[in-house]
Amino acid sequence: MHGQTSQNGGSVVKPRLQASQAPMLTYVQNRAWGRKIVAVLLLATILSFLLSIADNPNFGWSVVGEYLFDPRILSGLWLTVWLTAVTMLIGVVLGTICAVMTMSSNGVIASVAMSYTWFFRGTPVLVQLIFWYNLAALFPTLSVGIPFTSYWLSIPTNNAITPAMAAILGLGLNEGAYMSEIIRSGLLAVDPGQRQAAKSLGMTNSKTLWRIVLPQAMPIIIPPTGNQTIGMLKTSSLVSVIALSDLLYSAQTIYSRNFQTIPLLIVACLWYLTATTVLTAIQSRIERHFGRSMQQSDPQFLGRLLRLTKEA
Repeated sequence: MHGQTSQNGGSVVKPRLQASQAPMLTYVQNRAWGRKIVAVLLLATILSFLLSIADNPNFGWSVVGEYLFDPRILSGLWLTVWLTAVTMLIGVVLGTICAVMTMSSNGVIASVAMSYTWFFRGTPVLVQLIFWYNLAALFPTLSVGIPFTSYWLSIPTNNAITPAMAAILGLGLNEGAYMSEIIRSGLLAVDPGQRQAAKSLGMTNSKTLWRIVLPQAMPIIIPPTGNQTIGMLKTSSLVSVIALSDLLYSAQTIYSRNFQTIPLLIVACLWYLTATTVLTAIQSRIERHFGRSMQQSDPQFLGRLLRLTKEA
């Protein structure tokens, strides 16, 4: 350490600079001019597109406003929402049963479940709807009863398979196959040690499934189930081919008389967008509720869960 002589003849120690007093580098924020230019161009393009739509008289905005709350449109909207709820309920129930059957150690039970999933996922849902609607061509009457006895009840197939019933069967059975894979992936994502711990406590397989496994699998199952629900809302428009008065069929019925095709299709799209927005908000709320338990989970465990979900 070098000293410095003072006027009194003594030496003065020159203090060293502490680490905290050392000069720091000046931080210059990235201005990101490229992203800002792209954002401005995108906003300008979207604004120009919206103005061209608003100023185009061919869209018939006055007709859109006239039929937006038409009773026939609202009736079709209600049928669409009701059909979506019923078919998703059937899909979730069938999917849960089929997922459990697929994971069974019994080869026959697992094979039946996998065959169901293979068939209904492998055939177009539109073909299934038309098939159920024309079931009377194969079976003019439907009979139920006790085999090898005279206790049988027969009804005409056309009376049992109405357009609404054909839509429920076609959409519900098809959705059950997809929900089976979603639920199975959620069940497989739960750590096997959870089942072993429940078994060591003397819990039965069914109690372990409903009280231990399923609650932990819900954060994995909920997001794709919400996506399936939103998809079902739009897929239900296929029932218009079997003359079921859903939202799209109601719009088609009106524009077949007044020939205002584009405005009526816009009305249907606006209501589909509204229903989808509401379902998206509900899905987000449910995800936050069931995702609270995963926020403090081990990151490696979460990564394994996501990989299992993608593989399924």
